[in-house]
Amino acid sequence: MTQNKPKVLAVCGPTASGKTWLGVELALKYGGEIVSADSIQIYKGMDIASAKPTEEEKKGIPHHLMGFLDRDVTFSAADYVRLAHEKIREILNRGKLPIIVGGTGLYIDSLLNNVNFSEMKNDEEYRKSLYDFAAENGNEALYEKLVSADSKAAEQIHMNNLVRVIRALEVIHVTGRKFSELKEESRLVESPYDSLIIGLNATDRAILYDRINRRVDIMVEMGLVEEAFELWQSSPMKTAANAIGYKELIPYFKKEVSLEECIDKIKQETRRYAKRQLTWFRRNDSIEWVVTGDFSKKCEIFEKSEKAIAKYGIM
Repeated sequence: MTQNKPKVLAVCGPTASGKTWLGVELALKYGGEIVSADSIQIYKGMDIASAKPTEEEKKGIPHHLMGFLDRDVTFSAADYVRLAHEKIREILNRGKLPIIVGGTGLYIDSLLNNVNFSEMKNDEEYRKSLYDFAAENGNEALYEKLVSADSKAAEQIHMNNLVRVIRALEVIHVTGRKFSELKEESRLVESPYDSLIIGLNATDRAILYDRINRRVDIMVEMGLVEEAFELWQSSPMKTAANAIGYKELIPYFKKEVSLEECIDKIKQETRRYAKRQLTWFRRNDSIEWVVTGDFSKKCEIFEKSEKAIAKYGIM
């Protein structure tokens, strides 16, 4: 670890692995504040499906970059990195430990690896044309455009992640260069932080999947369907429209599919998302994994995290 850089802690892992709880407990232990790294929790009113922590769950710990953005606003990884750097500086100036918590791997990697998005400028008109193309021809047809233009970038982006597919194509269009090449070049700039990433996972994927299924049921009990219906009726959604837990319920609102089928679809898509998250995070050799066979053993998880922090000298 580099001694003269500010220390930053991060907690990552698949959905439903207990990141929020661990982040809060570590903040209480080490005098930290949370910076969210969740691409859906940033939006206003999208509380239940994004598992946004309640005030009780926050335990008085300040949480940043959460619930501040209108749902019709497109938000990129470059936007996140810029705002997260600002929040980290503010937290450090207060003498606190910044703790990045979330499951959006692109956000965490771009922030801690100091990815420079300066060349990746915008073209709103071209971006709109891509959204229109996807609406008319489907996500797969748009994805094939990316495969043809930059197969390496396509390997790292899921076909149905419309926002990231469009962003990659937009960057290629604006710069005339491959998105993957620009990302690699941007990583050559040294990170300003001395960081440790703790990753949460289960010894058996079935344990995580069971936890996901149970959490979806709890979300439904908490009012997920009602929240999604209000969002569907009240306002347009761009980036937020891709959120798992919302888009799967639209066929039910249109009276095309039963509620039970839609809930099963939410569980299935959430499990698939968790698998993609793990694939992303496992490419990062610097993650210190905390693996458990029982997510309810919070003392064991916390103690393993403490040992990792002591080993790397974060505090």
